[in-house]
Amino acid sequence: MSYTFAIGDIHGCLEPLRKLLARIEARWASGTTVFVGDYIDRGPDSRGVIALLKAGPARPDWQWVMLKGNHEDMMVGAYAGRYDRDWWLDNGGLETELSYGGRVPMEDLVWADRLPLMHLDAHRLFVHAGVNPDVALDQQSPQDLLWLRPESSAYYWGKHLCHGHTPSRANPRTIGNRTNIDSGCVFGGKLTCAVFDDDVEGGPVEFIKAGW
Repeated sequence: MSYTFAIGDIHGCLEPLRKLLARIEARWASGTTVFVGDYIDRGPDSRGVIALLKAGPARPDWQWVMLKGNHEDMMVGAYAGRYDRDWWLDNGGLETELSYGGRVPMEDLVWADRLPLMHLDAHRLFVHAGVNPDVALDQQSPQDLLWLRPESSAYYWGKHLCHGHTPSRANPRTIGNRTNIDSGCVFGGKLTCAVFDDDVEGGPVEFIKAGW
């Protein structure tokens, strides 16, 4: 029996992330952990969160999958000149640069830029924000994967959709064939992990949370 653990938007909240990972690894000896993006901005230690993720799992029987969120895209785009720098700074980028004591180093920008937008397994579809069910899965736009805010549920090509991006203290919440795991940790909520049984279709079998 194997499990997948999906962790919601972190936003520089390093200590809740450490607590959540410790709780997961205290109960399970192995598994796949999917981080759905937004590791940076707004919170106090974006640099520490990126360092932890780049280091990877401490145990060899764990696999980590890190997806790109819209805030990683904003940061990379701001440094590359694709986006207005003040737009990113006003949306939490200032706190990210403060955590670095200045500019974000190129190696972390390259790491963030190369993150994938989607992860699939036998029964689940993981993205940062959402998908357009009216467009083929292999033709989804980065804009939708990074920014869409689903308001209902759909078929999702026979898979259960797990995402973050839209924060609410009512989350984690499963609506039909979709689970939102952004429980607003950086806004005073908790950091959430959804636990999926890899052999069973559908939504999470449980949620694990950690706060400050």
